[in-house]
Amino acid sequence: MILRLIGESFVFAWQALVVNKLRTVLSLLGVTIGIFSIIFVLSVVDSMEADMKSSLDMIGGDILFIQKWPMGPEEGSTEYEWWKYMSRRQPNVKDMDKLHDRMSSFSAMAYQVSTQKNAEYKNNYLDDANVVAVTFDYNQCIALKIAQGRYFSRQEADAGTNLALIGAVVAEQLFPSEEPLGKDIKIGGLKCTVIGVLEKEGASLFGNGSDQSVMVPVGFGLKLINLEELDGSIIVKAKEGITNAQLKDDVMATFREVRGIKPGGENDFSLIESKAISGMVDSIVGVFNVAGMIIGVFAILVGAFSIANIMFVSVKERTNIIGIQKSLGAKNYFILFQFLFESVALCLIGGALGLLFVWLLSSVLTVAFDFNFILPVSRVVMGLSISAIVGTVAGFVPALQASRLNPVDAIRSK
Repeated sequence: MILRLIGESFVFAWQALVVNKLRTVLSLLGVTIGIFSIIFVLSVVDSMEADMKSSLDMIGGDILFIQKWPMGPEEGSTEYEWWKYMSRRQPNVKDMDKLHDRMSSFSAMAYQVSTQKNAEYKNNYLDDANVVAVTFDYNQCIALKIAQGRYFSRQEADAGTNLALIGAVVAEQLFPSEEPLGKDIKIGGLKCTVIGVLEKEGASLFGNGSDQSVMVPVGFGLKLINLEELDGSIIVKAKEGITNAQLKDDVMATFREVRGIKPGGENDFSLIESKAISGMVDSIVGVFNVAGMIIGVFAILVGAFSIANIMFVSVKERTNIIGIQKSLGAKNYFILFQFLFESVALCLIGGALGLLFVWLLSSVLTVAFDFNFILPVSRVVMGLSISAIVGTVAGFVPALQASRLNPVDAIRSK
């Protein structure tokens, strides 16, 4: 009987759409817009989170960064004291070498610094390529994905040989019809040989990631980069069996010694854990999720009132039929469920349309911006579930009113 009720309810809902197209469409529009708003916003947030987490996958959970600027207010402070951080010294390769010699709790340690320079090959140019100067162990700290060629050897890195790994966008721009490996390009006017091409990451909330990068040994990079004007960082990867807390304590104590900071003296550097970056991402995602839910709730309320209105009208139009059904023995719960399922059916149709529009817009944005907008199955289920709940809440009072009609009065209503 329940299955028959559901089937009849969908038939009634479809008849309402066919017979009263304009009225029903306007009523469904509220649910469609509501589901579209909440699911689209949350899907965008899901896409952002997936993109951020994908970008952070290159950084392991056992990584620590030593740099001049902190990510936020440091411990014991409630504000970002930029005037204090500005006077700090930049970490440099010599600092890394001293730290390397005095520590034993790490498995890899590297230095990186970057700047923007023009890249050129013959008549092809790329403005503002991201030149990243690194030491040899960089690829042991950060997971690089090399599509073609190879990474620097230790001898090449230590000697500062004029070699480069280039990102996918750099390769496409400079070598549209040639193989890049072994070719000489100019970075900031200095010549270097391409020995590798990194895998394409695609558009990202963090820009193009490594796609627009040119990675060079730090000895060669320092000819292009003024360390006094740019922020470098030392990357430390924990040895197996060493916890992040142990690594942090060891780095803190040892780097204070490297910098000659006396006991009780204030640090002139900041330590940033990879989990702090993940925590920042989670905070951003949380804010957007709340904002999306607030937008969606207001939109859904409008849809609920629209569905309640159409159900009251439907009850009034079918009062005579309700009377006949009751006179033939239909119970109150049968009438209640009939209208309740019809309300749910209408909302599910509106919700499905909203989800369809989300999918279409996501597909268009993915193509237009080369960014992977996703519509997870969980959001589809969520959208349909919200539609069913809205249909139940919005249709309950009209359905209850229909179930309590007196059959004689209902039959005479016409």
